[in-house]
Amino acid sequence: MGVYPFKFASREFHPADSVIQVGSVRIGGGHRVFIAGPCSVESLEQIERIGRAVQGSAHILRGGAYKPRTSPYSFQGLAEEGLEMLQRAGRALGMPTVTEVVSTEDVDLVASYVDMLQIGARNMQNFALLRKVGAQSKPVLLKRGMAATVEELLLSAEYIMAEGNSQVVLCERGIRTFESYTRNTLDISAIPVIHKLSHLPVIVDPSHASGQWNLVEPLALAAMACGADGLMIEVHDEPDRAWSDGEQSLKPERYQELICSVRRLVNSMEEE
Repeated sequence: MGVYPFKFASREFHPADSVIQVGSVRIGGGHRVFIAGPCSVESLEQIERIGRAVQGSAHILRGGAYKPRTSPYSFQGLAEEGLEMLQRAGRALGMPTVTEVVSTEDVDLVASYVDMLQIGARNMQNFALLRKVGAQSKPVLLKRGMAATVEELLLSAEYIMAEGNSQVVLCERGIRTFESYTRNTLDISAIPVIHKLSHLPVIVDPSHASGQWNLVEPLALAAMACGADGLMIEVHDEPDRAWSDGEQSLKPERYQELICSVRRLVNSMEEE
């Protein structure tokens, strides 16, 4: 097994950076990706409208159809109807799509509609679900659990890869600490740590890390400065009326400004 308890996810096994293909989009190995869209798919008109607003500054369209929520009374998503809307929007805009899958029973259904499957923070150690997504061929976006170590995240990736699916992208989205001002605490150090230990790409979700739209930009810039392979940003044109997580969603014009700032930062880093 080598020095670390994970094998397939380790640089000992695969020294070079992995490049993950999602539709026509490449992630890792110098290919940076921007994923954007609403927390929840609310209607076909809504997901298409927001998709058009981020088109050109986002590579992959996101939108939740199944929403595991802390409260059982919160909106839980439109399920297959939402998947159909996301698929139609992605095809119309020419953008690959990603959405969360929350149960083993839904893996095949979700995979039939989207280009990438997301495992959310609450399911990072749902080992039956990890094995199930590992047994299918679509790439997987694996989010770090809110109380998980980097090693536990990589071992969860190992569950997927041990089933035969090597197309895994990791996502740092903040961990739970004693700090209560922000929704979570973004672990910036996880980016270089993961890059040292693993060949897998790692992106950052500053929306869930902060829980506040005004903190998304500084955290996103910090993540890219630390070498993140991309960002996942929640965008909504009417955040005050969003069915979920409106308080952490950027309006399209702010998202566009953020991506311009990120590209300037990346260009300046590459010129050095």
